[in-house]
Amino acid sequence: MTRSLLLWFKENGRDLPWRHTKDPYAIWLSEVILQQTRIQQGWAYWERFMSRWPAVEALAAASEDEVLREWQGLGYYSRARNLHTAAKQIVSMGYFPNTLEEIKKLKGVGDYTAAAIGSIAFGLPVAVVDGNVYRVLSRYFGIDTPINTTEGKKEFATLAQSLLPASSSLASHFNQAMMDFGAIQCTPQSPDCLSCPLVETCEALRTGRVGQLPVKLKTLKVKTRHLTYVYVRWKGKTAIRRRGEGDIWQGLYEPVLIDDDAQIQNKSGYNSGLIADHWLSQHHCQLIAKGVKHVLTHRVILADFYLCEVDEKPELSANYIWINEEDIDTYAIPRLIEILLTKLNQ
Repeated sequence: MTRSLLLWFKENGRDLPWRHTKDPYAIWLSEVILQQTRIQQGWAYWERFMSRWPAVEALAAASEDEVLREWQGLGYYSRARNLHTAAKQIVSMGYFPNTLEEIKKLKGVGDYTAAAIGSIAFGLPVAVVDGNVYRVLSRYFGIDTPINTTEGKKEFATLAQSLLPASSSLASHFNQAMMDFGAIQCTPQSPDCLSCPLVETCEALRTGRVGQLPVKLKTLKVKTRHLTYVYVRWKGKTAIRRRGEGDIWQGLYEPVLIDDDAQIQNKSGYNSGLIADHWLSQHHCQLIAKGVKHVLTHRVILADFYLCEVDEKPELSANYIWINEEDIDTYAIPRLIEILLTKLNQ
């Protein structure tokens, strides 16, 4: 299997810019961006980050607002905050960590990311195990141990490590081969089994279980949450605030939030003292969009969006700031707010 995948990778591996360097900063950046992000989307972000902050020192010197603004649209914003924190860690160390133990100490870096950075940038003999690797191994060896259990994680990690070539350069290639093979050949849906180099020895294909593997236990309960936003327009200005800790979109900006059925106002600092129906009626707001659906990992957001044009400046809680309307693009905002603002201008 190892030899077949290395030969496949030589002919079919993806030509990605971060594969043309051994700069650990560039490789680390790509791995963080590509967590929960497709390569087609993440590629452009990686190029923008590398252009704006070509070295880890430059990224560490940026403000969190700048990093979040550059990250806007990628989602999972904790990755951006962790990236910024880790950049400061690296600068304080005076060098990019080059052992698996040190790399894991970086904020937001888990086993997979540490293994990827370690093997690709420094030639460390450690196997990566991500969704693609789970899928390839479970199908090829016919393993039905759930991949999201402690037992499964240990089993697949041990198996992946046993397949790793002894040569450090080949270990790096093998890790990348496994990831590319799962992304291109052994895909979640409609894998290309007929042209697969492992077709003659794949256990899942032999037993007709390709569509059943890997096995993953269903543990996630998705909840629905309703939000009501008001875009307040007063003399060319609008009011926004930065979201606090302990909730979605931490550190990003949003318009006036007057209703949140999650009832977390006191925890996250969202208690503005405004009651939705009363506020809307008092200020003669215009409905712009109703029930706009936005899907996150753990919940579905349904948002209503209103426009309120006023002659007198309304009283808002102290955590709101007033900005010129044309300056809102300079603030990092969630993708949902981008969508709502687009509807405002239609």
